Amino acid sequence: MATSETLMAGERAPVAAEAPPDGQRPARPRGYYFEILLVSFAALLLEISYTRVVSYKLFYYYTYLVLGLALMGIGSGGVLVAVSGRLRRHSTQAVLMWSALLGAAAVAVGYVVVAGISLNTFAIWRYGTLGSFKAIALLVLLCLALFAPFFAVGVVISTLFARETERIGRLYFADLIGAGLACAVVVALLSTIGPLSTIFLAGLVMALVGVRLALVGRSRAVPVALAVTAACLLGTFAPGLLPDQRLENTKEEGNDGNFLYSEWSPIFRVEVGDLGDFRILYHDGLHGSGIYQWDGEESSLSRFQFERDVRSMPFSVLGDGADGVAIVGAAGGHEVLASLNYDAKGIDAIELNPVTHSLVTDRYADFAGNLADHPEVDYRLGDGRSFLARSDEEYDLVWYPAPDSYAAANASTAGAFVLSESYLYTSDAIQESLERLRDGGIVATQFGEVDFDRKPNRTARYVATARDALDELGIDDDPGRHILVASSPSNVGGSSLSTILVKREPFTPEEVARFTGNAEAVEGSTVRWAEGADFIPGPVSEIASRSDAELDDFLADSRYDVSAITDDRPFFWHFRPFGDILRTVGDPLDEADREDTVGERVLLLLLAVAVVLAAVFLLLPFVAIRRTWVRLPRKGLSAIYFAALGLGFIFFEITLIQRLILFLGYPTYSLTVTLMSILIFLGVGSLLSSRLAARRAQAVPVLLGSLVALTAFYYFGLTPLTEALLGLPLAARVPIAFVVLAPLGICLGMFMPLGLGALTALTEDSSVYVAWGWAVNGFASVIGSVLTTVLAMTFGFQVVLLLALGVYLIAL
Repeated sequence: MATSETLMAGERAPVAAEAPPDGQRPARPRGYYFEILLVSFAALLLEISYTRVVSYKLFYYYTYLVLGLALMGIGSGGVLVAVSGRLRRHSTQAVLMWSALLGAAAVAVGYVVVAGISLNTFAIWRYGTLGSFKAIALLVLLCLALFAPFFAVGVVISTLFARETERIGRLYFADLIGAGLACAVVVALLSTIGPLSTIFLAGLVMALVGVRLALVGRSRAVPVALAVTAACLLGTFAPGLLPDQRLENTKEEGNDGNFLYSEWSPIFRVEVGDLGDFRILYHDGLHGSGIYQWDGEESSLSRFQFERDVRSMPFSVLGDGADGVAIVGAAGGHEVLASLNYDAKGIDAIELNPVTHSLVTDRYADFAGNLADHPEVDYRLGDGRSFLARSDEEYDLVWYPAPDSYAAANASTAGAFVLSESYLYTSDAIQESLERLRDGGIVATQFGEVDFDRKPNRTARYVATARDALDELGIDDDPGRHILVASSPSNVGGSSLSTILVKREPFTPEEVARFTGNAEAVEGSTVRWAEGADFIPGPVSEIASRSDAELDDFLADSRYDVSAITDDRPFFWHFRPFGDILRTVGDPLDEADREDTVGERVLLLLLAVAVVLAAVFLLLPFVAIRRTWVRLPRKGLSAIYFAALGLGFIFFEITLIQRLILFLGYPTYSLTVTLMSILIFLGVGSLLSSRLAARRAQAVPVLLGSLVALTAFYYFGLTPLTEALLGLPLAARVPIAFVVLAPLGICLGMFMPLGLGALTALTEDSSVYVAWGWAVNGFASVIGSVLTTVLAMTFGFQVVLLLALGVYLIAL
């Protein structure tokens, strides 16, 4: 506790750094709580909306770029407040007004710039070429467009924190409440008006703050404020007038633009293409799933020739008439049609994306033969993993199908580490699926593979994970007898589709014979593992057949990491350790096999860029006021304190978001509920911190004990609690999650205002010291936003949770 106790010792009365007026009305004698609430509300709307736009425009893993730029922009704005003598000569009201207006203008202009950029991000890795330099330059331009509005937000927040030091607790409360309210509405906004309008809505909120301040101050800037507001109004309510996003050059299908229909969702943008009797669905500009035309008559199902299709494989083992089928990832319904073709009863088809669900059930319902209204079909919207965990039903088949092409199946997510989707393939998920089966039932899973003969990574990892699941269920008698694997040609050139079947009971010789016979009927299919039958040997058969000790040796010697994954480390698509990637990062990327390391390379690149840019924008500017900065007392200890707060908070936040995905039943619910709860109760904690301001040193042991107890609960007790309450309706689970997170939010919310209050009591240069703490905190947060994922991929979320506690203990 040396850091905080030393920092908080020997305090003096707070000094408010008021700037003289600049000819406008003097600043009002109040705390600008409404203004900071609205600006924070707008900032979080903008940040989350841009994660969707960038995911669509580039690839999912570039959303980390948005998060880092937002944090860096806000921190950099704080640095400007500290080093700019010109800003200090203007009134608080004038600084807030112009910052809000310029931020709103940056939102409008920035969107147009981002929309017009078209680059090939893979060209970045063609080191030393003109294409590489061009791609980097365009990426820098995109980053500046994203950075600018958050810089303005940082000026607003830091100005208030530096000049209204006696109100820091209440200002921080309003700041966090605004962000929490944004979390409460952002998913609804993305689902209804879409991310483009939501981006301009964020700009509109900032513009209205500027208008309010201009009118109150009778500023000559009122016409400018109204013009900026009009531009943001236009973008909010007439998004059709805005330029659409030009996509990553390699997303050739999405750049075509000839679509029957398109719609945004919180998960991805869906675009519908016309291929005659087939509606192809693009997900974020890449091949997705599809909807087949059907007349609704079961007698016409024969035209799909499922007996020659990989979808026949599960039914070849089960036989006709499966009693209960759960399809996790029903998409356009092709697996539902296959199930009906084989006389399945009681088909639960679960689809995660609300847009895809609405296409099947509404817009293209007639085209699809009113598939969702079939008496044997229950086409549900939701997360399949959560549905199975809450269901009391038993099935003959639990099916995790790949969509209709390799590109859709995984190219859009390979290397992108879509955490919610990866939870479908963990040992815990396989165990839950096996427990939902009737006697003799099977779990069927399918994956696209780039090059099955050279590196069947997905199939190999799933087989290793299935073995782990069987072992956890006490099924350790020759696990290879419980697994069947085949591969078949995909409709995307050069790739293949694997089918893995898993049972609690050993597959019988008759079932194995039907499986191998069916593989012969599906043109080009090859049996990769079936005990007691002929198969093509390779990594998959080695993993399926070896003893536990031999398997450990095989996995340790493998070039790729295809070991079993769990809910604690659910990164299914992460096949290369970061150590290997660091050793080969200087080599050009193999563009024929982009999934190999591209996601990990981007993550490491963003981490390196975050360190450099954060140092330049957040720390280097203090050179301009180095004489003042050198005189700041205990700045080294304060740096440790605020850096620890930045890292520790990010560690806690991301870990708990992941831990609540299954409980809340939908990834977006977990994101919004967790963020909203933590941010709101952070605000409550900051408000309560004012009561401890006079006895900060005495509060430290209480905060320490509370944080240790809460971490112990989240580590040992959260999973048993959520599993026990999983059967409750969503309306009950949401407030339970709120209550579970509330104590942590209150506890963490006290650290920042207590630290800022201590800084302002140490020196008359309070604005500089507050900016210093804010900059260091921003520096650590930028790095932490990427580092959390790297650590979780390497060690697991439980370790990250313990690291969060450890980092806060360093601060204390």
